[in-house]
Amino acid sequence: MNNEKKTRTVFLYKDYFTDFYLKQRQKVKDKIIWTFRLIETQQKVPEDYLKHLEGTNGLYEIRIQQGRDIFRIFCFFDEGKLVVLANGFQKKTKKTPKTEIEKALKIKQEYETSK
Repeated sequence: MNNEKKTRTVFLYKDYFTDFYLKQRQKVKDKIIWTFRLIETQQKVPEDYLKHLEGTNGLYEIRIQQGRDIFRIFCFFDEGKLVVLANGFQKKTKKTPKTEIEKALKIKQEYETSK
């Protein structure tokens, strides 16, 4: 996968994602990086890894599974080619917590305002 041409770029905005990432086990970090590479290089990313959240005005979730642990990283697109990372969390229930979605939408708004 290393020499594949990028179709989009994963972009870190402030420390929202980094704070989450640094707390993870190495295996989880490796899976997150693997997933980012997939998102950057695949023309059409399978929904197993990147999915639009209904009714959120452009919010997506990057889906990561490591063993039994499930993680979500919210992101959004900027000019189609840039995937801007917002917050991440470990998913422990069927439904994505509303507070996490609201946090991601705030980050998205902050990002768009700061441009």
